[in-house]
Amino acid sequence: MDDDDTDNHPQPHDHAVVLGAGLAGLLAARVLADRFARVTLVERDELPEDGPGFRPGVPQSRHVHVLWSRGLELIEELLPGVTDRLLGAGAALLESPGDFLWLSPADWFRPVPGTEVLLADRELIDWTVRREVLRHERIRLRTGSTVTGLVGAPDGRSVTGVEFRHGEPLAARFVVDATGRTSKAPAWLAALGVPAPEITRYVSGLGYSSRYYEIPPDPARRWQGMYVQGRPDSPRGAVLIPLDRARWLVTLVGNGEHAPPTDDEEFLGFTRSLRSPALYDALREAKPLSAATGFRATANEWLHYERLDRWPAGFVVLGDAACRLNPVYGHGMTVAALAADVLRKEIRGLDTGSVPGGARRIQRRTLAAAQTAWQIATSEDMRYPGTEGPPPDRATRILQRYMSRVMVGANSDPAVSGRFFGVLSLAAPPSALLTPATVIRVLSKWRLPTSPATAAYPPHHRPPAGRDTP
Repeated sequence: MDDDDTDNHPQPHDHAVVLGAGLAGLLAARVLADRFARVTLVERDELPEDGPGFRPGVPQSRHVHVLWSRGLELIEELLPGVTDRLLGAGAALLESPGDFLWLSPADWFRPVPGTEVLLADRELIDWTVRREVLRHERIRLRTGSTVTGLVGAPDGRSVTGVEFRHGEPLAARFVVDATGRTSKAPAWLAALGVPAPEITRYVSGLGYSSRYYEIPPDPARRWQGMYVQGRPDSPRGAVLIPLDRARWLVTLVGNGEHAPPTDDEEFLGFTRSLRSPALYDALREAKPLSAATGFRATANEWLHYERLDRWPAGFVVLGDAACRLNPVYGHGMTVAALAADVLRKEIRGLDTGSVPGGARRIQRRTLAAAQTAWQIATSEDMRYPGTEGPPPDRATRILQRYMSRVMVGANSDPAVSGRFFGVLSLAAPPSALLTPATVIRVLSKWRLPTSPATAAYPPHHRPPAGRDTP
C-alpha cells in the first residue's frame, strides 16, 4: 500500500480517484491527469513490482488476449511509444488473417486484406501500460486497498469520495469505477438512494482452458498463429498465439457440455475433436510449459446505467464494470480504449470544476462506445441454442443470416474482407457492411455453403508430413 501521506489527503476540488488498475482504469487515470492536479489510482491487489505477473484481480490473464488495431492506436495516442515498448518486450504485431491459419465458421481465410493485431501476455500489456501511466507526475498508485462504498451528498446528487475497509475516506471531485466484473457500483449507488440499473444478460456457457507450450522448430512453418472457430453444429474451437518469440499460448474454447477440459492429459485430446486437425498437428510434438488453466466467467452483461432517471454528479462506471463481453471475440481491451477516448473528448476544454457535472453525459457516451462490440458478441452467441437471454427478434435473425454470407465472402473476397475486419476491429461501424454496394455484392455473389465440410488445411498451406489435405 502507498504510504505517502501527501497522496492520502489531496485537495478534493482538484482530485480524481480511479478504482481499479486494470487497463480501463489505467487509461482513465491518464486521461483525467490532463484535467486534475492529482489522480489517485486505487487497486485492491498488491501489484507485482519487478515485472509482469499474475494477480487475482485479472483471473482471465492466463488466456489468449487480442488487442485490435483500433485499440492499439488509441492507447498509443495516450501513451506515445508504448507500442515499441511492448514489441521490445516480446509482443507480436501481426496481420490478421494473413499471418494466421484461420478457419472461420464458413471456411478457411485465404490471403485477403485484414487488420493488425497485437498479441501478448495480458500481464505484459498491463505491466507495460501501468509503467507508462505512472510516469505521469500527477498520478499516484495506492495498492492493497479495498473500497467499500462511495461518499456522497446527503441527497444522493453527487459523489464526493470513496470509503475504505481500513483507513480514512478519500475525498475527490470525480470518481471512476473501473473494477471490472466484480464491481459493487449498484450496491454503492443504492446506498446513496440511486436505484439499481436494469441488466441485459446473455450466457452462452462458453468455457476456456489454456496452456503454454514451447514453440517447436519447424523451418517450413509459414504461419504465426492459428484460430479454429467453433459454430453451433460443432461448438468447439481453439486459438494459438506466439509469445516472446519462444512460447505458444493455446486457449481451447467450447460451449456448454463442450467446455474444454482443465486436465493436462485431456488437453491435447480435445484438439483432435476440432473441425480441423491443424492445431493438433501443431501441438502433438510441442513441449507443454504449464498446466492447463480454466476460466468460465464469459457472460455478456450490460448494466444500463444510461437508463437511470437519476445519476450522481462526479461518478462514472467504465469498462467491464459497466458492460461485460464474452471474451472469445477479443474486444475487451479495445472497448476500454474506446471508452477512455470518449472520456478524453468529453472533458476536453472543460475546467476541473465542470467535469463532475458532465458525469451523466459521460456515462451514456462511454457505454455507447461498447455498442458495436456488444452487437457482435450477443448476436453471435444467440446462434447457439443453449444461450440464455432474450431471444433474437426478426431483425436480428435477418442480420445473422446476412452476416453468415458476409463471412463466406470475407474468407476470399478482398472487397468484403476489408470492411469485415474494419468492423471486427472496431475501427468501423457495422454500417460499413450495409452500404448498398456491399449488400449487393454479398447477396449476389456469396451463398452459404451447401455442405458444412471444410478442408483439413487451407489450400494455400502445406500440411505437415504424413498428412494429406482432402
